[in-house]
Parts: sequence; structure tokens; C-alpha cells
Amino acid sequence: MRRRPRTEEPGMRFFFELIEGVRIAFDAVRANKMRAGLTTLGIVIGIVTVTLMGTAIEGLKRGFTKSISVLGTDVLYVQRFDWFINSHAEWMKAQRRREITWAQYRDLERQVSLARAVAPYVEGMLPVKYLNRNSGSVHVVGTTDQFLITGGISIADGRFLSASESGGGRPVCVLGAVTATNLFHLERAVGHRVHIGGYPFEVIGVLEPLGDFLGAFNLDNQVIIPVRQFTSLFMPFPDYTIQVKARDMDVLEDTREEVRGILRKIRHVAPGKEDDFAINQQDQFIKTFDRVIGMIATAGLFITGLSLFVGGIGIMNIMFVSVAERTKEIGVRKAIGAKRRAILTQFLIEAAAICLFGGLIGLAIAWPGTLLLGRFMPATLSPMIVGIAILVSLVTGVVAGFFPAWRAARMNPVDALRQE
Repeated sequence: MRRRPRTEEPGMRFFFELIEGVRIAFDAVRANKMRAGLTTLGIVIGIVTVTLMGTAIEGLKRGFTKSISVLGTDVLYVQRFDWFINSHAEWMKAQRRREITWAQYRDLERQVSLARAVAPYVEGMLPVKYLNRNSGSVHVVGTTDQFLITGGISIADGRFLSASESGGGRPVCVLGAVTATNLFHLERAVGHRVHIGGYPFEVIGVLEPLGDFLGAFNLDNQVIIPVRQFTSLFMPFPDYTIQVKARDMDVLEDTREEVRGILRKIRHVAPGKEDDFAINQQDQFIKTFDRVIGMIATAGLFITGLSLFVGGIGIMNIMFVSVAERTKEIGVRKAIGAKRRAILTQFLIEAAAICLFGGLIGLAIAWPGTLLLGRFMPATLSPMIVGIAILVSLVTGVVAGFFPAWRAARMNPVDALRQE
């Protein structure tokens, strides 16, 4: 049996039909540039919205992840209050909880077996002064040498608190990067004395820059002192926070349960009663953030979907007009052998091309907007967002153009040729 020429094979035939459909579709768009441009207005608005929304959400996620990284994914925070309280009744119940004491911290430290490090943590806002330079309100932290591990901090100059200094009475301190700069400018801080709340402390170290926390709290505007100095000078009976760093991420939940059991025992919580303390961790922020971002994304998608729907209706109307104007052309093409598939492909490509044109205009408008967003958050117009915008444009065009294209493909060639 004689083999058919390659040009008659179904795959090659479809390829040539596709190329021909692209050529005819783009000729039609060029012939009606003004109409195509006005039709894409809804698509342009939709693409600008989806691009800016995607860029903003991505920037918020990056900034949020960077901010909360200071909390540590494997660190538990034992506190009197939960980080997120949902009602006034819960807040009033939490107010009645007993404070976490130094003795409870010591008991927990001795009994916990799955922790890599345990550190108490007390804090307050105090003035810090060096010579005639004064920082009016600095975040002063009282803790132990273990905070170097639980806090995930690094030393830029000097050293951190030693175990003997943590439990002893020597007045030493470690400055945050911003505090050191404010007080000492270009001078080296280590070895000098500063006054914290009016009391002299020797500077033994300076921290590496940490940035801010959720844009509201500068982590570099702080001073770390031994917890015993803090309680003896500034706050005799504080409500402690206890940081517990798990030995490994794999045992984080086991560590949480072990800590919970020990605390219930040392705080004498009766079986069956609720915990009178909270064990907070980073994932609570992440879950809350994801809920908020989900609501923002839903609202943005609704606006985007509305714009694309309006744009799609406009594309569909124009395509119906285009089919009506070119009825005779469709009849001629079908009379000389064009299949329904070729006609359908031609008009689908035309609709997709109009939407793609609108999508590219939308991206061109959105790009300066993303640069502006980048000044307030770590937001960039990523290739993924560009790809999503182009894909949304093409899908909108194919969906909106399907019914007009289907109508054109099902035309009877005889009736189409009669059309004036």
C-alpha cells in the first residue's frame, strides 16, 4: 500500500491549520485595532488587579516570614497569656491566671529532657545613657546565657552573658545594633559603661542586626542584661516568659507535651482542669496570617473575577460581531474544504489574541505599581506572577470566544455564501 505524503498526516494537517488560523486571526485583530483595544479594557483592569494583588501578597508573605523568623520554628514560649485571644471572656479568664515565677522556671529547666536550652525572659522599657548621649526608651531584656541559643541571636562584637554572670550580681550588658550606634556612633562600644535606668553597666557585647518584628517593633533597639540584675534593680516580682528550644524539629510536639505536663505538675493544676498557662509558638502567627491573607486574596479574586467576567462578555460580543461580519468568508473557507476544527481554531485564536493583548497592556501598567509596592515591602514582579497573568488572559479569551467560534464552525457553507 502506498504511504500517504507527510503533509496529509493528521498531525501535520492540524499544525498547518493552526498556523493558518494564527495568521488569519492576527490579520483580523490588526484590521480592527481600535475595536480590539476598547474591548480589552475589562481584561486590562483584571490583569492589573491580579498582578498587583499577587505581588502584594507575595511581598507580605516574604516580609512576614522574615519578621517572625526571630521567634524560631523550634522554640516554645511558656507565658501567662496566649498570643491570640478571641473573646473578652477568654481575656478575663487569662487575667485570673497565676504569674510564672522564677522557681517554676528552675523546676522546668531541671525536669525537661527534650529541650536543647531553656531561658527565662523578662522585659521593660528604660532609658539608656552614655556620657551625654541618651536613648530615651530602650527595650531592656533580663535573661540568662541560654538566651543566646533560644533567642537565635548572634554576636557582632565582644561576647554574650556567661553562666556565672547570669546568676551573679555583675552588672554587664549586651547592646542591640541600633542602641550601640545611637550611643557610640563610630566608637567601639565594648568595654565602656552605660547607664540603664540610672544604674551603671559594662558593655561586653554588641548583637548582629535583627531587623524589626512585623514592622512595629525594632529588635535592634534593645539591651540584654542578666536576669538577676533586672529583678533586683527594676522589677522584683516579674511575670516570666520561658523560652524552650526543642532538641530537634522532629521532637517539637513531644517537647511541647513534656513541657505542658511538667508545668501542670509544678503549678498544681488538677486533672481535668484547663491549663492556667499558655505555650505559644511561631505557627500560631503563621496560621493567623494565612487566615488574614486568605480573606484578602478572596476579596481580590472576587474583584479580579468581576473585571475578567465583564471583559469576557465584551470579548464574546465582539467575537459574535466578528463572526457575523465574516459569514461569507467562513462560507468560502468551508466550501473549499476547511473543516469545522479549522474554523473553530481560527476564532478561538482571535479571541485569545485579543485577551493576550489586553494582558500585556495590563502587565505594562502593573509593572510601575509593583516598583512602588517594592518601596514598602519586599515585593517584586516575579516570573510566576507574569506567567499566571498571561495564562489568565489566554484562558479568558478561549472561554469567552468558544461560543462565537462554535457558532462559526457549525455554519452551513451554502447558507453562509448566501449572506450579504
